[in-house]
Amino acid sequence: MTDRPGLRCRLVGMLAFGVILLVLATPDAGLAQGDIEQRSFVGMVSEDTFGGSAAYREMSFPLHRGLGIGTLRQPFIWADIERREGRYRFGSIDGFVKGAARQGMTVLPILFGTPTFRSTKPRRKALRGAYPPRNLSDIAGFARAAAQRYGPTGTFWRKNPKVPKRAIRAWQVWNEPNLPVYWRPSPNAAQYVKLLAAAARGVKSVDRGAEIVTAGMPESPNGVPLQKYIAAMYRAGAKPAFETLAINPYGERSGEVIERVEATRRTMNRFGDRKAKIWVTEFGWADRGPSSRFTVGRGEQAARIRATITDLWTQREGLGIRGFVYFNWRDSTPYAGGRDFWGLHTGLLDIDGRPKPAYEVFRSTVAQLR
Repeated sequence: MTDRPGLRCRLVGMLAFGVILLVLATPDAGLAQGDIEQRSFVGMVSEDTFGGSAAYREMSFPLHRGLGIGTLRQPFIWADIERREGRYRFGSIDGFVKGAARQGMTVLPILFGTPTFRSTKPRRKALRGAYPPRNLSDIAGFARAAAQRYGPTGTFWRKNPKVPKRAIRAWQVWNEPNLPVYWRPSPNAAQYVKLLAAAARGVKSVDRGAEIVTAGMPESPNGVPLQKYIAAMYRAGAKPAFETLAINPYGERSGEVIERVEATRRTMNRFGDRKAKIWVTEFGWADRGPSSRFTVGRGEQAARIRATITDLWTQREGLGIRGFVYFNWRDSTPYAGGRDFWGLHTGLLDIDGRPKPAYEVFRSTVAQLR
């Protein structure tokens, strides 16, 4: 079957053991301005697709596109890319970027995960989780190399001229540093700001117009309260280091998600940062799994996704919302040792690849954003 501009065809395709709807979307050239704005607003975490084979990605990416997704948020694990000092190998990333670009989607990288030879992680009695580098400015080299690879003048695009160019212009620096598990041994906003500024220098040395996005930060009883941490970042001089502030405002319902965005906007305004945007880089609910305030059943999962997407879109101008990223595309298996977690069950697809009610609700809600 020929894939040509204007063609919209629905196929029944097998994904793992489940049958899901395959939508081949038209290229951006055929989209109205409102559709382009909509796609730039809508994002997804799709770890399952990143970890799959090339054939699996080829099957999955048109489905993402058919849901109206324009951005795929994906960790670029520093330790996997710089295995030897000063030597950067992006082979594990290229296929993902290529597959996304062919479907008109752009990747939002998370620069994260210190190589062992640069890490503050102790050799003995290390805690589980992520440690920052000993020299916080070391991330600049990694950030520069990534921008040289995938930025507007990146070597990846020169070496792959037949791939539609979807240059990476937005870069997220680290993940949830206000939680101890992601900034060992304990969160430190001033240290994070130094890391953020170093990464920004690295990216902007290649692409002066790039958008630097802070780490997505949650409100969690396990970490530093969200607004307290953001305020500490500003006091440490964060304002010049980024264009967009990211939060992961998990809430029991849409109202709580929006309340977290509103509180963040107030904190940003208090520090004179009214022009900076807010990017909601994670939110979601589980339909099953361990009991939690975020485990809500299939019907409620779909309903809360609909309400939250609608509310974020409706209030995007008043609150300065850059966009959202839903977590996650597909359910995951329990962690090693059998430990389960509600966050492993937030997918639009179940573990066997079958669409939940949330799948169609996500698609139809995004289609109505204008």
